[in-house]
Amino acid sequence: MIYKDYGNTGLKVSAIGMGCMRYDEADVAAGRLEKCADVALYAHSKGINYFDTAPYYCEDKSEEITGIALAQLPRDSYYISSKANIGTTGKLINADTFRARLEKTLKRLKVDYLDFYHLWCLLSLEDYKKQSDALYTFFEQAKADGLIRNIVFSSHMPGDELEIVVASDRYRGMLIGYNAMNYQFRQSGIDAAYKKGMGVVVMNPLSGGVIPSHPELFSYLTEGTDLTVAQAALRFVASHREISIALNGFTTIEHVDDACRAVDNLVEKPARDITREMANKGVNLNNLCTGCGYCDECPVGIEIPKYMDAYNQKILGDSITDRLKWHWSLPKETAATCTACGKCERLCTQHLPIIARLAEVAIAND
Repeated sequence: MIYKDYGNTGLKVSAIGMGCMRYDEADVAAGRLEKCADVALYAHSKGINYFDTAPYYCEDKSEEITGIALAQLPRDSYYISSKANIGTTGKLINADTFRARLEKTLKRLKVDYLDFYHLWCLLSLEDYKKQSDALYTFFEQAKADGLIRNIVFSSHMPGDELEIVVASDRYRGMLIGYNAMNYQFRQSGIDAAYKKGMGVVVMNPLSGGVIPSHPELFSYLTEGTDLTVAQAALRFVASHREISIALNGFTTIEHVDDACRAVDNLVEKPARDITREMANKGVNLNNLCTGCGYCDECPVGIEIPKYMDAYNQKILGDSITDRLKWHWSLPKETAATCTACGKCERLCTQHLPIIARLAEVAIAND
């Protein structure tokens, strides 16, 4: 296993981390939690020392399963992260409800403290301000009380908005979605975090399974290697000097082995060098929005990059509406408010037919 710096914290973390959201569904449903925990134990035996979980994952069993595994390991041999936001505190938002949620997480994980605690799932700057205003002081108090070591955040915001959160100097790291499909969308935020000495953890390195599900489109990632498309996509993320950890969800020990192989003899490069190489590859993806975000200046406030990301799913044969609902928490109907002013299309570096795509998204029924 390759180990990398988590920002300037002095912590050395495995280049591949375990995202604890993909324990076997049948085993979870049947209550075979120890069997699920064996996958986490195997990951640790392969050198993975970063485990990321949250309330509600795996029918709300992920923290419990992960705790079964961690209880069998020396506390100084791993790092554990979990998450909280307004939605996890119940109807009342105060210090007591926040502390109750945190203590429940600690009990489930069988630990006295969390190495990383995320302000979870920030979708926009407005959402960030709401969540931060409500909860940040509670994070600070928990840190002062020794229950968490590092305050971090998790976000789906584009790069320019991530830059603003990074500039607040409140966080030691961030968790974001980043992969070979959307690498332009959050690049500036990653650069800003790295310059600040923050750790950067990446979720969805396989774009929710889209990349390995379409190997013919992403075969260019494997050039010069003997890796599978999925392994090459993981390696693409892990090879960024600015990225500390690529999270991958594991259901079986074979999944662990596949992910570990992706970072064998890993060579890190600056993101600018990697993206420069990428610019001349993947030409068969010209119809996919790359997520650069230049179109995000809609006069009526449509979050165009997010809707174009959802439209990508149609091109790849998947569901527009599922992407909007479960990933972005956006209604398809908002796309119908487009006035066809054309500003977005003038800004689009790929010259995509954004207006027509918005119209399709608004009536999608897949």
